[in-house]
Amino acid sequence: MSHRVTIDGTTIVTEHIRLRRWQADDAVGALAIYGEADVARWLAPAMGRVEDPERMREVIDRWVSEQTGTGRPTGRWAIDDLESGELIGSGQILGLPPEGEDLELGYQFAPSAWGRGLGSEAGHALAHYAFSHGEEEVFAVVRPANDHGISTAREIGMEWVGETTKYYDLRLQVFRVRKGDLDAARR
Repeated sequence: MSHRVTIDGTTIVTEHIRLRRWQADDAVGALAIYGEADVARWLAPAMGRVEDPERMREVIDRWVSEQTGTGRPTGRWAIDDLESGELIGSGQILGLPPEGEDLELGYQFAPSAWGRGLGSEAGHALAHYAFSHGEEEVFAVVRPANDHGISTAREIGMEWVGETTKYYDLRLQVFRVRKGDLDAARR
């Protein structure tokens, strides 16, 4: 089964979620994601746990200022639950280090949103966004102990391509989905 994805500029809407650009007043909702130790542990060293709303505002301000035209479909999105309107997650398409040539899709959710399949829905939507803007493939990198992250990458339709220390100087599992294969695994 394929997720329904609608793209309007930089806003992406699926059956259950809306991905939109971050705003300064999202800090309290974002803290429910990035203030959680169970979320932050998978993000270090790139990002640590955020301890307070003021620091979260600073992080969001930095993300907003980074939303400049790179010529590629990169960026960060706040993820809202369509039913409640509540900010429940974060999604991103970013260039992977060291050169930024490969694009990584990622997503994080507040624990209150876990177990609903929203990670695969967000990942699928972000891949559609990248492909609708000319990209041919996107990657997800997951720490070997992150069983949930590995499972979600496979649910999106990503294939395992190996293990590397190329990105972030960490041992990571690498998954890839190509434009032509995005919906094949969901049919």
